[in-house]
Amino acid sequence: MKQPLGVILAGGLATRMGGGDKTLLRIGGQTLLSRVIDRIEPQVAGLALNANGDAARFGTALPVLPDSIGGFVGPLAGVLAGLDWAAEQGADSIVTVAGDTPFFPCDLVPRLLLAAEGQAYPLALAATPRDGDALKSGGRANRHPTFGLWPVALREDLRAALQGGLRKVVLWTDRHGAGEALFPVGPFDPFFNVNTPEDLARAEALA
Repeated sequence: MKQPLGVILAGGLATRMGGGDKTLLRIGGQTLLSRVIDRIEPQVAGLALNANGDAARFGTALPVLPDSIGGFVGPLAGVLAGLDWAAEQGADSIVTVAGDTPFFPCDLVPRLLLAAEGQAYPLALAATPRDGDALKSGGRANRHPTFGLWPVALREDLRAALQGGLRKVVLWTDRHGAGEALFPVGPFDPFFNVNTPEDLARAEALA
């Protein structure tokens, strides 16, 4: 299988932050977008940004992919935009990351690929233990649906699902038997994301 392309999901409205582009907020002297690019770019064969509106505001050389389905219907619209772009590049799959999550694992892509081994289509989500050692006793993982490996081969299925009103990521991934790549938590959740001014202050302290 070819190395996947990467897509940074930044198409949301950032309502809890008061609007605007969260990816352009700064922690430790760098924008969130810059930190996310630094983490994902070495792991993928190429990179794009999913965002809506004027692409010039990001000041990036990355391709900027708007949602192909309007109305800000959620991260699956960004995944679909990424899959359509990847299809044009002749790629088999993409890995998505959230643009407001600056500390995600540097081995995200290889572990997602490992979690999808043996499947008909390469599909997997990142996850962390929900309650400490709960997984040892059959507990469920806490899935992070904006961090996933997605197959280009299922893009028309995803398009049809979105046009039919589906919005929840895990409903679609469960339908296709997605794998889970489990990541440890500690000293903090690597999938901690910046949603509020308080989160931004915490991210600054962590950085």
